[in-house]
Amino acid sequence: MPYRSLPPWRTKSLQALLRYSTACFLTLGLFLNAHATDADKLLASWLSAQTNLNTWSADLIQTRTFKTLTQPLVARGHVWFVAPNTFRWELGQPPQTIAVRQPKQMLVIYPRLKRAERYPLDGEGAGPWRDALALFEAGFPRSRADLEAQFKIKLVQEVNGVCDVALEPKSSSVRRMMPDFRVLFEARDNSLRATELRFADGSTMRNDFTNAVINGGLDGELFTPSLPADFKMVQPGKGGSK
Repeated sequence: MPYRSLPPWRTKSLQALLRYSTACFLTLGLFLNAHATDADKLLASWLSAQTNLNTWSADLIQTRTFKTLTQPLVARGHVWFVAPNTFRWELGQPPQTIAVRQPKQMLVIYPRLKRAERYPLDGEGAGPWRDALALFEAGFPRSRADLEAQFKIKLVQEVNGVCDVALEPKSSSVRRMMPDFRVLFEARDNSLRATELRFADGSTMRNDFTNAVINGGLDGELFTPSLPADFKMVQPGKGGSK
């Protein structure tokens, strides 16, 4: 088929289309690059603030949703944290569940049932528990390397002054239980506002924090609870108690 040149009007149309397409791609590229830069700045600012945090405490409202329930379950409580990884959670008023993370173990105490569960964090079976507890410590990472050692950063965005960091656990065992984890903090001062977990069965657990106190004095006895003599201590999976 002999070559035929395009009419002048079509040549100009194609040139205009190419210029328009190039401009669109360049604009999109600049937008994505700016968005990535903004996200990096937000993340860097948040991580930098954590290096000055030694203790933290706050009131909390925990909201859990389940596919089988029409209404969410809501509980109030309090949380105390000492960097890098010691914490105490209390849910209910008076407390119905107390969780204390110590260096070598996690204690979950049920005062009404006079029962306590011990989960060791050292030894061969501690891997999944250590990985799961990383979810509760993710609100206060000491560096980006610490954060990325446990999570894949999927999204960082700011909406109405609140920064939302979407994380995916790197541990396959944790990811099977909880595929998504989010940390929300205030852009103006990097203060932790909420955490949200989505479980594999579609249920969610969100913790909203208020009245936070940063670097206040905390009583060390908070993290070394003394159990009454009539409490039963068990270690799930071991079949033993004392």
